[in-house]
Amino acid sequence: MKIHAISQTLPHARYQRCPQCDTLFSLPDVKSHQSAHCPRCNAEILSGRDWPMTRLMAMAATMIVLMPFAFSLPLVDIRLLGMRINASVLEGIIQMTQQGDVLTASMVAFCTIGAPVTLVAGICYLGIGHRLGMNLRPVLLMLEKLKEWVMLDIYLIGIAVASIKVQDYASLEIGYGLAAYIALTMLSVLTLIHLNMEQLWEHFYPQTPGNMARDDMQVCLNCHNTSIPDERGRCPRCHTPLDFRRRHSLQKSWAALIASIVLLIPANLMPISVVYLNGSRREDTIFSGILGLGEGNIPVAAIVFIASILVPFIKVLVMLTLLLSIHFRCEQGLRTRIRLLRFVTWVGRWSMLDLFVISLTMSLVNRDQLLAFTMGPAALFFGAAVILTIMSVEWLDSRLLWDAHATGNADYTD
Repeated sequence: MKIHAISQTLPHARYQRCPQCDTLFSLPDVKSHQSAHCPRCNAEILSGRDWPMTRLMAMAATMIVLMPFAFSLPLVDIRLLGMRINASVLEGIIQMTQQGDVLTASMVAFCTIGAPVTLVAGICYLGIGHRLGMNLRPVLLMLEKLKEWVMLDIYLIGIAVASIKVQDYASLEIGYGLAAYIALTMLSVLTLIHLNMEQLWEHFYPQTPGNMARDDMQVCLNCHNTSIPDERGRCPRCHTPLDFRRRHSLQKSWAALIASIVLLIPANLMPISVVYLNGSRREDTIFSGILGLGEGNIPVAAIVFIASILVPFIKVLVMLTLLLSIHFRCEQGLRTRIRLLRFVTWVGRWSMLDLFVISLTMSLVNRDQLLAFTMGPAALFFGAAVILTIMSVEWLDSRLLWDAHATGNADYTD
């Protein structure tokens, strides 16, 4: 559905500021199968993908039933040195912890277990807490930030990559927990697609739309409500402080980006995995591991190369370009920069694939002195760099791009 920027005050209109470019426009009634986009930057303001709480609760209940089987039962099995070895999500995290890589194990545990469990618990809290009259605002705010950290789908790709790598050492069989994990992944993806946070906010905390456009109306970046701040300077709907622009956005984004650049250097130069085979030691960096994987399966090696090398470096280059364009108030290429920002926001989470592959491989072959797979020192640096690049994108207020462009008095062109 196309919507137009306001030219005059309209009766009974709902006014909305775009959270990405700060344009104020009138928002018409949007039906359940329609979506509304900003007339200036084409950002999605309202989505037609909406499930009622009853269906979300049913999905959450089903995921609760599947989680114990998906996380603890074997995903793949191998027969190695006369032993039958099972690999599960929990076993990989335990192996990483026992080797002393607690921080790296925590990253894997949060993205594969912690975030999905929190998502399910949050949905259940909304359904039950609403009936008990509980405060739902903290959970709604948390769910909006949590969505990009649920990485069950990426871990599923990691299972395939780890299975191909392990085939060099032993025969592989599918474990009976894989079906539960695939079902859990599909349910989580569907739930995230239809978890319409704007509709949930409107359902639990409906706001009376203003019928007059005012320059002091601000959009809340947490719940996307457009309103005038209350007497304490807060959003009337979610009660978080309202600011004209996100506080210290550039400083935090620069800090996270510079730290990620520093960490990517040892992450790519130091070994990320170490294999002991018949008394010999073989160390692999991210790139050498990809080359070894490419000798047997080029498509899988290409996937790992894109996720582990191409995506992190593209994110760094894009963020450097965006931040420098804000500082130097670039007038050209605004539309391209906006597209790049949306792209790195979507693709950044896939860089965690390498850590998931390591976790699974450790649980499969780290069993005997004749053959052992351990994590190299680069794993921690790489995981921290991936998280910092995600945070750098999250902390950047995209409206600063439009502010810098506006000061140049240039047309909105490529």
